Amino acid sequence: MLSLKMPQLLRVHQVPRVFWEEGIMSGYRCPTSSALDCVLSSFQMTNETVNIWTHFLPTWFPELEYPGFSKALRTAAFAYPFLFDNLPLFYRLRLCWGGAHSCGRDALSSNHGYHLLCALLSGFLFAAHLPERLAPGRFDYIGHSHQLFHICAMLGTHFQLEAVLADMGSRRAWLAMQEPTLGLGATVATLSLAVIGNLFIIAAFTAFLLRIPGTCPLLQGSPLEEGLQAKQQ
Repeated sequence: MLSLKMPQLLRVHQVPRVFWEEGIMSGYRCPTSSALDCVLSSFQMTNETVNIWTHFLPTWFPELEYPGFSKALRTAAFAYPFLFDNLPLFYRLRLCWGGAHSCGRDALSSNHGYHLLCALLSGFLFAAHLPERLAPGRFDYIGHSHQLFHICAMLGTHFQLEAVLADMGSRRAWLAMQEPTLGLGATVATLSLAVIGNLFIIAAFTAFLLRIPGTCPLLQGSPLEEGLQAKQQ
């Protein structure tokens, strides 16, 4: 019978400083985990488990070698879709602000406001590190800001989709007069480009998994790296 052993969790002083989260004292996964350990840890209670299951997207950023670049990517991953998806709404609000054209103010869904509130709350929690900075160690596994950030992001996506569906329903006749409906060929082409783009992103980030973690300069000289070297000897 094949038996699987869950990966060992580390405290904050056992991982390199670049992985430290303010106010989170325990529940860290090993930065040099194997691919199997990464999968197993998704079913283990760590300080990232709630993040994984609330977001449920297989994402891997090159934090070992480019922590600053990784943080910028994570911020852009939420900022870019928010700005791009809301361009129609911003244009509509500009028409309302000018007052020269009818913008359908009465038909605007309240979900737009809820979506904006969730987006602002997500950004605040991501930057403020609340509540764990007020009580370090008490929110290591449940309730820290990164988990709340993920939950707010998912709620914001829900409200955004509900608002889009409401807008489409109320403006379907107007939209049909403006542009012809996309045919099957155009729909398949658009979906194909999206699939190709996602496969490229997955391939690019998977390449970092194939590198040897021990070559990372951020891990060299750390207690974790010294322990690994001693174990190999």
